Amino acid sequence: MTAAPADFARARSEFLSIDTPRVEDGAAIWRIARDSEVLDLNSSYSYLLWCRDFAATSVVARDENGDPVAFVTGYIRPDRPETLVVWQVAVDRAHRGKGLAATLLDALTTRVSASQGLAWVETTVTPDNTASDRLFTSFAQRRDVPLEHEVLFDGALFPEGTHLPEVLYRIGPLHA
Repeated sequence: MTAAPADFARARSEFLSIDTPRVEDGAAIWRIARDSEVLDLNSSYSYLLWCRDFAATSVVARDENGDPVAFVTGYIRPDRPETLVVWQVAVDRAHRGKGLAATLLDALTTRVSASQGLAWVETTVTPDNTASDRLFTSFAQRRDVPLEHEVLFDGALFPEGTHLPEVLYRIGPLHA
């Protein structure tokens, strides 16, 4: 078990804590992603690796028993070290509608900004994913920074041929 970085104190709400994911959280994170019914589900192995290799750029919300109920996974773009790419965001059905995804996104960007600086947040959203559109639009509005949209990958690029385009959301520059 790895300890959370010292500079990332656990944030608490009335029943949840926000923490750095641990390898042991990989299976629960995979289940939350699967049960979201909107995310592209990666292999369970990839979620274990994500919790090991990208824990510093990811967060998990835990219930009163310490079990994961939501997560945000991300990574720093190798060619743009000031850019956090948010890979996936999911909240367990029982905890939706309470602003938890926004709380997690805020906690993650605050932590990454404090540890290494952060100027931009990027993510991709399919045009039919209204929840993600709202999440990232409100994130930009809370920070009073621009949000740009452009098609990153046209749907025709995907081998299954039925995939919607992935629209790049680029938020920033973020204020220090």
